[in-house]
Amino acid sequence: MVFGRSERSRAKAAAAAVNEPVTLKVLVAGGFGVGKTTLVGSVSEIRPLRTEETLTEAGRPFDDTNGVEAKTTTTVAMDFGRITINDKVVLYLFGTPGQNRFWFLWDELAQGALGAVVLADTRRLEDCFAAIDYFERRGIPFTVGVNCFDGADRYPVETVRQALDLGENVPVMLCDARKRASARDVLVMVVEHAMRTAAERSQPAAAT
Repeated sequence: MVFGRSERSRAKAAAAAVNEPVTLKVLVAGGFGVGKTTLVGSVSEIRPLRTEETLTEAGRPFDDTNGVEAKTTTTVAMDFGRITINDKVVLYLFGTPGQNRFWFLWDELAQGALGAVVLADTRRLEDCFAAIDYFERRGIPFTVGVNCFDGADRYPVETVRQALDLGENVPVMLCDARKRASARDVLVMVVEHAMRTAAERSQPAAAT
């Protein structure tokens, strides 16, 4: 069979499409000052997009800096970064704002997300309850990354799981959002968990 130029072009385009990596959307969520911007920045292979603004006296009643007194900025829209996991998977990372007054952005950011990381700080563990509840109610697979801050008490994973009232199916991992390898491990865990969840959800449909 002899191919014309247009047929060869289409064949090359099809072959290139087959070899293109799959792009997946992952959210990075959690309370105010938990390390979302840090995690996205530590793993992103592109210059991360940040929408941070300086904390002001006007926002003090809304921005609880207890435990993170050194924090001087806050995300007001989102953080964005990208990481190539392997030659088949590329993750687009969207860091969500942590304060309640910016929650109207979450629904838009969550559209099309494969899964999410909920970062937790053991000094302010209750701050991640809202994010956990958000993903549970919407059926979005999530994992919990316990960001190990300097000077913070460290607890076994199962102790954190019990404190957050998480099911055994929700992965929990200790991490350091500042370190690329540690942050990458958390993201890989999210992808693996989301894939398992999708496979489990498809089983009943396949059986019927």
